[in-house]
Amino acid sequence: MAKQLPAAYFDFLNELKQNNDREWFDEHKSRFKKLEQEFKAFCKDTRERMQQFDGIEREKVFRIYRDVRFSKNKQPYKTNRSVIFYREGVTRRGSYYLQIAPGKSFVGGGFFAPQPADLLRIRKEFEVDAQPIRDILSQKEFEKAFGGFMEDDVVKTAPKGFSKEDPNIDLIRNKKFAIKHDFTDEEVLHPDFQDQVLSYFRLMLPFFDYMTEVLTTDLNGEPII
Repeated sequence: MAKQLPAAYFDFLNELKQNNDREWFDEHKSRFKKLEQEFKAFCKDTRERMQQFDGIEREKVFRIYRDVRFSKNKQPYKTNRSVIFYREGVTRRGSYYLQIAPGKSFVGGGFFAPQPADLLRIRKEFEVDAQPIRDILSQKEFEKAFGGFMEDDVVKTAPKGFSKEDPNIDLIRNKKFAIKHDFTDEEVLHPDFQDQVLSYFRLMLPFFDYMTEVLTTDLNGEPII
């Protein structure tokens, strides 16, 4: 049976958005802790159900407290709740992500902040042969669910060492390789939301499997681990 998120969490996040200060939060901390327990239980149950189609090492629920030391935004609390699910072992690359927030809920997955060596390896693969990833991105069900890569973090022209005239520069320009699917508030609060999350996570597997193959081999296809 699918586990459901409490509608009261959206009420809390909406109120927090209007009262983002420590005094208000302290007054409602017991309410937050109860809702947070339910969110963490939802995440744990989701991780356990994900084991049916992938190896998940652990989940990490992100703190609601913001680090404001180096930010112009001094609001002390996030107005969303989010969790990342880490895949198990070096032969399972990529991670799954879920965010809930009024009007801004989504699932995502992929390689959000690849290490420089991994980023270069992926770009080199796309420079040599981008057809496999294009086949995955254009697969009908996958494309309907996610479209293409998220394009909120790309270089303006071409990364150093790559030509801006490369036919695959649209892929190479990315600094991260991630996909997402947005949900309405009504979808998040529907009883089948967890099932929907799991179905979109499962759709990501061909993408993860391909990228894992890239990151565990050299350009000649020879294993490096």
